[in-house]
Amino acid sequence: MKPAVPLHGYCDPRFSEVRGVFSDKLASDEVGASIAFTLNGESVVDLWGGYTAKPSEGHAHEWERDTIANTYSTTKGMTALIAHRLVEQGRIDLDAPVARYWPEFAQAGKGEVPVRWLLSHQVGLPAIRKTLPPEALYDWNAMCEALAETEPWWKPGSKHGYHPVTYGFLVGEVIRRVAGKSVGQLFREDVAQPLGADFHIGLPSEAHARVSDLIGSIAPPRSTAPAKEGQPIARIKGPLGDFMRDMADPTTMTGAAFNNPRIRAGAHNSPQWRQAEIPAANGHGNARALARIYGALACGGEVDGVRLLEPDSIARARTEEAEGPDATLGQLPMRYGLGFMLRSDFMPLSPNKSAFGHPGAGGSIGMADPDAGVGFGYVMNKMSMGLVGGPTGFAVLKAFYEAL
Repeated sequence: MKPAVPLHGYCDPRFSEVRGVFSDKLASDEVGASIAFTLNGESVVDLWGGYTAKPSEGHAHEWERDTIANTYSTTKGMTALIAHRLVEQGRIDLDAPVARYWPEFAQAGKGEVPVRWLLSHQVGLPAIRKTLPPEALYDWNAMCEALAETEPWWKPGSKHGYHPVTYGFLVGEVIRRVAGKSVGQLFREDVAQPLGADFHIGLPSEAHARVSDLIGSIAPPRSTAPAKEGQPIARIKGPLGDFMRDMADPTTMTGAAFNNPRIRAGAHNSPQWRQAEIPAANGHGNARALARIYGALACGGEVDGVRLLEPDSIARARTEEAEGPDATLGQLPMRYGLGFMLRSDFMPLSPNKSAFGHPGAGGSIGMADPDAGVGFGYVMNKMSMGLVGGPTGFAVLKAFYEAL
């Protein structure tokens, strides 16, 4: 008989089934994780459990209350929040050309591209065309200069395609030019510290000891040529198979989007990755922090006297900007607002259509449901297959709404 997996924290008795589902998932599918829900601004579920490494590896520690992990693209929602704060303050005009704030961006026919297309994945820059060395990923100026020079992969505004890494530099550079501060600095000063939310874009060195390494990867083996019939990736049929095939080939737009600059094996567990600001992909935090931030957005933008956004700014952020087959993700059906993914049958965040948020590779997710006043966060260390959340996150969401 397997020993019980450690599980700690608080769960309102109304949501005992959520605790049960999470406990089962920790025992069967996960290594370590945290989940949290707020309801009308109050914490009703705050659970964590499992281990920071596989117990069989001999160096596992229990997942603690303050354990944090890399959340990959769940970071995008936090970056979007900072952009919308500047829009609300009148410092960024969503319909103004990006070049008004970032003159160098006008290169390669991009002089009239509006800011909103950066947030809605419509600008046509999911990848940089010229090959960059791996270390360029940690060089803010090098990434922004390369993006300014890059010709879009499609006519901006004509279609949408997920910008897995470039999104953070595109939106982040507009933020930096306008505010004179980085995304990470503004997030820390205006969001994390006032709310007491343990989430970071650019993790200070003194917090590295609290980070659980990520286990595994969702990326297919890197190749220099497209997958051939008979190889494992080719056996995955449909849009997901098309995506996995292209992602493995760095000569394709999708392959370049995920592999240029190439992220070295294990880089996501390195101090260099943790301390850098990669605002599309390397936020570190826990479920409690995500639930608190999204919980504020689910309650008109304010919680405990801290206001993040006004209600009309939230409505604008979650208004659909693009919908349908995604040019980067193998034509998977996606819905985008301004920096947030929107609820759909493909990404069932909530039974309510107003729900919005952002998932991350491997399974992490943050979500706000204004109709129900719900904020949600899920952070884990074991990477699961999936582009828009993982099985544990959606399982606990389902259990929560059934109880609600």
